[in-house]
Amino acid sequence: MRYQILYKNCEKIWGPLLAVRGVSDIPFGVFVRITMPDGRKKQGKVLQLENDLALIQVFEGTKDLNAKDTRIRFDYEPFRIPVSAGMKGRIFDPYCRPRDGLGEIISDETRDINGVPINPVRRAYPRDYIETGISAVDSLITLIRGQKLPIFSGSGLPHNEIALEIAKNAKIKDSSGNFIVIFAAMGIKNDDAMKYYASFEKEGKLDNVVLFFNLADDPPMERLIIPRTALTVAEYFAFELGYEVLVILSDMTNYCEALREISSARSEVPSRKGYPGYLYSDLASIYERAGRIKGVKGSISQIPILTMPNDDITHPVPDMTGYITEGQIVLSRELNIAGVFPPIDILTSLSRLMKDGIGEKYTTPEHPHLAAQVYASYAHAKNIRMIANVIGEEELSETDRAYLRFAASLEKEFIHQGTEGRTIDVTLMKAWEMLRILPRKELNKFTDKELEENYGGSR
Repeated sequence: MRYQILYKNCEKIWGPLLAVRGVSDIPFGVFVRITMPDGRKKQGKVLQLENDLALIQVFEGTKDLNAKDTRIRFDYEPFRIPVSAGMKGRIFDPYCRPRDGLGEIISDETRDINGVPINPVRRAYPRDYIETGISAVDSLITLIRGQKLPIFSGSGLPHNEIALEIAKNAKIKDSSGNFIVIFAAMGIKNDDAMKYYASFEKEGKLDNVVLFFNLADDPPMERLIIPRTALTVAEYFAFELGYEVLVILSDMTNYCEALREISSARSEVPSRKGYPGYLYSDLASIYERAGRIKGVKGSISQIPILTMPNDDITHPVPDMTGYITEGQIVLSRELNIAGVFPPIDILTSLSRLMKDGIGEKYTTPEHPHLAAQVYASYAHAKNIRMIANVIGEEELSETDRAYLRFAASLEKEFIHQGTEGRTIDVTLMKAWEMLRILPRKELNKFTDKELEENYGGSR
């Protein structure tokens, strides 16, 4: 028997929650099926148990529910979804129900959306790089296979467009075609959702992507499910079918807002900015599902995208995310206003695992030195810009003016690339092209041999 006893004694409904009195032997966190008076069904999850009272989070919201006529059934197990290799090229909602009108997924296998924790001893260290097609990322903030590398954005910045470019261009060298992108969007407009689908279809990338959409007019509570649903499918493709999987989650701030709404409805003691005190552990339960397993083919890499309210990087959502993940890609409003796409602020961005996936075995021997030189030179150029704003550019030395030309070229010709995807080889050659603007004596991060082979001349 799949279900336990049918309950009709719903005691109270408020916000996205309902309370059921008189329950017994109900495990915490189990899946709940709710039948409305007109026969329509909703789904939920047990959030809290106290004596004979169960507090249930209703994913589709409590609109049209009433305490008198609502019927509730409890599953013996957590929420499970079907998984299948046939999910490629399809669009789903948070419950893994098709949104594309192409029929249900036929599968004999289901998975718990909470996943199975990876034994830390069995985790393999992230190695090798994922080519995103974006020069600033591939050369300076390199994404490593098995890494979680978030994008910190702001309201109005083109983070969704950047995510789309990464999803279209991302690949792993020598992956034998077993590479797939799983894209989960939370709280997006319907026309944006259709734009994503049309773009993948136009580029011929649809066969290597699985899309999960929660639209802006969908219940906010569904945003708590969708990243876990997407990661469950990712785990199936990675550790069961041997795929290299890149999961893009946008926008995790919408997820956290839904979590705060639930916390407030439960009258929990708020922490920073009203978010629950368990925000850190809840985010970790999502982010830590990335990685590799020793002796198992496949990997899961993550790019969570989050918008920082008021561009505040100390806001709880980016702050907590930064503690869990291995770096961040930060978008610049200043570069965006200047027409640079993607507007990546390379000086505040960081990939902590970059050193483990670049260099002689992976890209080129001089790549680590190249990245260090671009960082150092660009930082120096930014300082010179501030000085020039005070004393005027004509008062600068010739070397200082070279740094200004370098910074301008780096932003307009290297960081800015529009929707053109670049290979890692093109990216590194273009980085050298930028550095040749500077006098050779200013390039102190390289060996003499590297300069002889790549810089040329004797300036």
